[in-house]
Amino acid sequence: MDTYVYRIGNHLYVNLTNRCSNRCTFCVRNGKETFEGYALWLKDGEPTAAQVEQALGGCDCDEVVFCGFGEPTYRLDVMLEVCDYVHAHGKKTRLNTNGHGSIINGRNIAPELVGKLDGINISLNASETKLYDRICRPLYPDMAFDSMLFFAEDCRENGLNCWFSVVDCIGEAEVEACRKVAERVGIPLRVRPMIGGEQE
Repeated sequence: MDTYVYRIGNHLYVNLTNRCSNRCTFCVRNGKETFEGYALWLKDGEPTAAQVEQALGGCDCDEVVFCGFGEPTYRLDVMLEVCDYVHAHGKKTRLNTNGHGSIINGRNIAPELVGKLDGINISLNASETKLYDRICRPLYPDMAFDSMLFFAEDCRENGLNCWFSVVDCIGEAEVEACRKVAERVGIPLRVRPMIGGEQE
């Protein structure tokens, strides 16, 4: 049976899709069938909002995080519907994203996230386009990095609580270069360990 919702600590994670616009070299799903014991490859198709809500139940957690083995903004409408369900249960929502939601959906999606997401974690991963393309291997080379930065700026301008994150495996010098990018965009940067990857 496919896993639509899984628990790590006191957080519930929602696995909406296996589609992703990146093929990051460090991704936790590379060569794995499971993560933390959960089978996250969707073999029976992507879940409906109703299926996710049934799996969430009463949202017995501190926070519901849209993450899993894919980029959640491919399922934007479902994600936003589930956000309403989570908020109706008095819980917070967070999106872990590669920041490609606007290019994936063909429009600026940031205004649609207002009132839906309490936090947005945007994976920065590199300080410039060429390195980003080499590490993340995006479906949109030469434009994915800038698209991610534009998305971050749009989130900030719409008053959304957002931050960049990088994994520490990129090295101290590159982390500092990413910090300068974050400062230029006006968004905080968080450095996270590679172990656990996108699930934090």
